[in-house]
Amino acid sequence: MSSRVRTEGEQVRTFLLEHIESHVDVVSLTADRFSISRQAVNKHLLLLREQGAIVKEGSTRDARYRLVPLFTETFRFPLTQPLEEDVVWNEVVKPLIEPLPANVMNIWHHGFTEIFNNAIDHSSGTAILVKVTQTAVSTEMMISDDGVGIFTKIQTHLNLLDERHAIFELAKGKLTTDPRNHSGEGIFFTSRMFDQFGILSGALYFDHHKESYEDIVMERERAAPGTSVFLTLSNRATHTAREIFDEYTESDDYTFDKTVVPVDLAKYGTDDLVSRSQAKRLLARLDQFRRVVLDFRNVDTIGQAFADQIFRVFVDEHPQTQLLPVNANPAVQQMISRARAQREAAR
Repeated sequence: MSSRVRTEGEQVRTFLLEHIESHVDVVSLTADRFSISRQAVNKHLLLLREQGAIVKEGSTRDARYRLVPLFTETFRFPLTQPLEEDVVWNEVVKPLIEPLPANVMNIWHHGFTEIFNNAIDHSSGTAILVKVTQTAVSTEMMISDDGVGIFTKIQTHLNLLDERHAIFELAKGKLTTDPRNHSGEGIFFTSRMFDQFGILSGALYFDHHKESYEDIVMERERAAPGTSVFLTLSNRATHTAREIFDEYTESDDYTFDKTVVPVDLAKYGTDDLVSRSQAKRLLARLDQFRRVVLDFRNVDTIGQAFADQIFRVFVDEHPQTQLLPVNANPAVQQMISRARAQREAAR
C-alpha cells in the first residue's frame, strides 16, 4: 500500500513540475487531474519547495510558483585553437547533465555535437559560448558564436532576397553551404528532436516547438553579429533520435527523403500567397525529396497562380516528388483542388 501511495505522490509532483509555470492555478488543475483535495496538492508543493525544485512568489491568494535551476554553467571555447565537438561533449557537457535516461542522453549527444560542429566549421568567429541550465523538468542549452551569422551566410550562398528566405530554406532541410563536408541534414533533424529549438541571428529569431508543430519567425529592432542556438528537452522525454530519423525516411536505403514545409514561411511580411514567384520560392530544392508535406497551417488564402505553379506545373515537372497538403482550410483546399483538376483535364 505504501509503495502505491509513494508512486501516486511521485506522479502528482511530476505533474506539478511540468505545469507549474504554464498555469496560473496549478493547484486546482492538479486537484482535478488526480481527484485529490487542494490541501493534498499544497502538501506536494511544500515538499517540492523543501527539495529546492520550486520557489513560491507572491501572497497566499496570488501565489505563483516557478522552477528553480538545479545548476547553470557557462563555458567559453576560443576558436583560435583546435576544437573537436566530441571531446567537448565527453569532457565538459556529458558529465554535467548525466545521469539522464539513455534516449535523452543520446538526443543531447546528437544535438550538441551537431550545433557545436556547425559553429566550428561555419561561423568564422573567434569563440563559442555554451550555457547549460537544468531544472527538475528539463535541460536547456545555448550555443553561441560571434561569427558572420547563419542566416546571412545562407542568404549570401543562395543569393536570396533577404534573411527570412534563408530561414525558409533551413526549415526544409538538406541545406548546407559546404556540401563537401556536410550533408545539410543536421540542423533539420536536430530541430525535430528537441521540445524547443531556436536560432537567433542578425535581426531574426526562428523558433520550432515540437508539440505545436509550428515554426515562428520574430524580428528584433537591431541586428547583432553571430548565431545563438537554443535547445530545450524534457528530462523525461520518451522519444528517441532513431524515431525522428525514421519519421523522415521512407525508402529502403534510409535516405532523408521526406520533409515538412511550413507554407506560411513563404510569405513576405503581411503579403498573401498569390504569385508564381512565391510558389517557386516555396518549391526551391523540394525536388530533392520523394515526399513533401506542405503544412498550410496559418495560411488563410492562396492565389490561383500560386496554387497552379505548385499543384500543376511542379507536379508535372517532378513526378518523382509527391506533394501532400495538410491543414488547409476550405478556401485553400478549393484552390488546390482547382489546380489539380486543371492538371487532370490537361492530361
